[in-house]
Amino acid sequence: MPAPVPVPPQRDVPAAETGPAAGHTADLTVLVIEDDPASGITGPELSAAAGTRVRIRTARNLTEAGRLLTDDVDCILLDLALPVPTAGTGAGTAAPFASGGGDHRPEPAPHRAEELAVLTHVLRIAPLHAVLVLTAQDDTELAAEAVRVGAQDYLFRGELDARVLSRAIRYAVERKRADIAQHQLTESGLRAQENARLERGLLPTPLLEGSDLSFAARYRPGRSRALLGGDFYDTVRTPDGTVHAMIGDVCGHGPDEAALGVELRIAWRALTLAGLCGDRLLSTLQQVLEHERQSEEVFATLCTVDIAPDGRRAGLCLAGHPAPLLARHGRPARLLPYEDGGPALGLLPHARWPRRQVKLGGEWSLMMYTDGLIEGRVGAGSSQRLGQDGMVAMVNSRLEQGLAGEELLEAAVTEVRELNGGELTDDVAVLLLGRDPERIRRRGRSAPRPGPASTAPASASAQRPPL
Repeated sequence: MPAPVPVPPQRDVPAAETGPAAGHTADLTVLVIEDDPASGITGPELSAAAGTRVRIRTARNLTEAGRLLTDDVDCILLDLALPVPTAGTGAGTAAPFASGGGDHRPEPAPHRAEELAVLTHVLRIAPLHAVLVLTAQDDTELAAEAVRVGAQDYLFRGELDARVLSRAIRYAVERKRADIAQHQLTESGLRAQENARLERGLLPTPLLEGSDLSFAARYRPGRSRALLGGDFYDTVRTPDGTVHAMIGDVCGHGPDEAALGVELRIAWRALTLAGLCGDRLLSTLQQVLEHERQSEEVFATLCTVDIAPDGRRAGLCLAGHPAPLLARHGRPARLLPYEDGGPALGLLPHARWPRRQVKLGGEWSLMMYTDGLIEGRVGAGSSQRLGQDGMVAMVNSRLEQGLAGEELLEAAVTEVRELNGGELTDDVAVLLLGRDPERIRRRGRSAPRPGPASTAPASASAQRPPL
């Protein structure tokens, strides 16, 4: 029989009462698993050697260890000579792996599997705890295999003293913490990459091939560490030359709202390409919303515009959504009329959404946005919100500085965030369409003449917007 591990004998008092005096909290708690405890190094000795208080719990078998293994245990000192658990003893039921460093442990070498059965069991029931193994001094190969399988370190029975043991415990605890942190960081990175690929794939690519209009967009979700929120938008050009644009907002925040926003955007694109417009399109989208939403309280606001092929006029439909902002050449930006708007989608059955004709002119910029842009506060801790009037004044000041396109949107979103005193809590989506006759003429003069088998290049960006 191997020499007993030098630990205090088992006491007939609860483990929580061992260690420092009442009123003090132990800095380290060590669970010793050994079937023949004998007197040896004590908690006070370890505390003196470690420079901090150490509390010791002892268990004679794995069943007893399972009862003493609580979240406040920092390190497990395991004797590899402990008898292997057998079926029916109550010690063979493994707890599932917990997140944070316990998954996908390497299996022991076949010729070492039986000798390390106790260790593999402990690693299953305590995936987040540091484990120190004790072995015979002449069995270095077994000790190294134990570390490869998942133990933080090993000690030889014959070399134990308070100083060596306290240092090994400290090292094992810190190494386990580092292992868990690295594992969580790796998992978080992989999850972020997967989410980024998914959510970027769900952002729209504008279909504007053949259009003379410029396009820009900005998207900033309100959810922490998310790329996609409940706001959605899209832009497509139909075969007749009409450019259709849409922006919307699903009430609420989170992945369910984001998923519903994506469904509505895809449905809008399909219906638009199929020839629907105005009230017919919005009525059909309301049916989609009613079938796909999680509860009857969920609704969505929407703004759609259809710009005529000549770019000088548009049809506007509002479903409980803020009116777009129109800036004509040489004039201050102003909000388009919103008196004839209809209710948000999902609020009223059999609702109607009138389509209003709007004159755009020859040179213009049209900004569509969600309410996250106007509901930010003006000053940290202030109850005053920016509002539509504040947004119009802010955009006009940027236009006077000569900003346009991507620069205008970036400046607007940045200023709204700064006025709010930090990140905005609501999702923000902004879409900017524009028509510049001079730019169109310059591009027309410089564009190569298409040959019989060639096609004209797209005149609007087909890239997904930056976040």
